[in-house]
Amino acid sequence: MARVYNFNAGPAVLPLEVLEEARDQLVDYQKSGMSLLESSHRGKEYDAVHAEAIANYRKLLNCSDDYAICLIAGGASLQFAMVPLNLLGAGQTADYINSGAWAAKAVKEAQIVGQVNMAANTAKEIPTRVPAIGSLKLTPGAAYVHLTSNETISGAQWKSFPKTESPLVADMSSDILSRPFDINQFGLIYAGAQKNLGPSGIALVVIRKDLAGRVADNVPAILKYKTFIEENSLYNTPPCFSIYIMMLVSRWMLKIGLENIHRRNMDKAAKIYAVIDGGGFYKGTAVRECRSDMNITFRLSSEALEEQFLKEASKAGLKGLKGHRSVGGIRASVYNAFPPEGVDALIAFMRDFEGKNG
Repeated sequence: MARVYNFNAGPAVLPLEVLEEARDQLVDYQKSGMSLLESSHRGKEYDAVHAEAIANYRKLLNCSDDYAICLIAGGASLQFAMVPLNLLGAGQTADYINSGAWAAKAVKEAQIVGQVNMAANTAKEIPTRVPAIGSLKLTPGAAYVHLTSNETISGAQWKSFPKTESPLVADMSSDILSRPFDINQFGLIYAGAQKNLGPSGIALVVIRKDLAGRVADNVPAILKYKTFIEENSLYNTPPCFSIYIMMLVSRWMLKIGLENIHRRNMDKAAKIYAVIDGGGFYKGTAVRECRSDMNITFRLSSEALEEQFLKEASKAGLKGLKGHRSVGGIRASVYNAFPPEGVDALIAFMRDFEGKNG
């Protein structure tokens, strides 16, 4: 079996040892005589998986008992609606910081639910960036302040977070647990799993328990954070196998350590940016101080040259480098599980391609 280097933005690369363990346990999970895919979500085998997943993510995030860990099907896009449905009451205003395509989607859903104030908007700026903290125009007494910690498409990332009087809410889908941060600065964070945590179709949600009580009575039970807290994310049948993979990934992260993961991520990104900045052949698309460590975006001098780059890279086993369809260009997504040797292979290819075409 020949595995390529997978630069896809999501679903994205998973740790090889996680895939191998899932493979080995797929048909007969821990000698239960059946696959976990077939097992009851109320059975002892899955119960252990569910409990460990929640405990491991609580440990990784250093969460106190003031916070609940919820595992909610639907991914981050469902959370765009669940956040305002639960936290934005009648007559209230929510502050949204629009830093790009994904933040804009969150804004659009919130505007359906209630009043939204655009605290800053850099979504259309080129080169791409996130707003300066000092530029935010926040609403006194806002229900909450929402930001997107890393814009997967544009490659712009918050390097530090604003301190707000209102609860801070963050979509951390594309850089969750890529670096340490203080969970106590946030009222709620959420992340689609398919970049750093596991498969697509499920989100990790961490919410301060007192905020869950805000929800109006007319919100359906399946859309209330309160329901997931009270039922330990077992109100309905959860995506058991996806949570199993998330649990295995959490074990892998705990084994390596978050500080070590962070150092490795910074090193991987710095190496690629050094090539981009090296001679003018490649051009980064994000403002330097906002450059993402997860999604490294750049352009070449023409779309034809970019197509050639992508074609030759694919032949060399470097897959998933095409930029998002809405912006084009090149995007190297180097999430937690992306191996450093894959970065070295990309760098060697970039230098060789520049030598032949520069």
